[in-house]
Amino acid sequence: MARIVKRERSSPYPVTVGTETKYICGCGLSGNQPFCDGTHKIAKDEPAAKVCWYDADNIRYAMEDTFPAMPLPLE
Repeated sequence: MARIVKRERSSPYPVTVGTETKYICGCGLSGNQPFCDGTHKIAKDEPAAKVCWYDADNIRYAMEDTFPAMPLPLE
C-alpha cells in the first residue's frame, strides 16, 4: 500500500556491533532498506517548512502538511 510518511531525519543511524558499523536509513529514501545507500543526499536542501515526496526517479515534490479534503479509508 502506498502511503505518505513524514520523516524529519535526513541522515542515517550508525549501528556498531563488535567492530563492524552499518548505517540504517533514517530518511526513508534508500533503495536498500533498512540500510543506507546514500540517497539521503538528495534531501539535504529540502525546505524546512514543507513536506516533500519523491517519485521513482528521485524527483522531489513539495506539498502541504495537511490533507483536509482527504477522505477516510473504506472499512
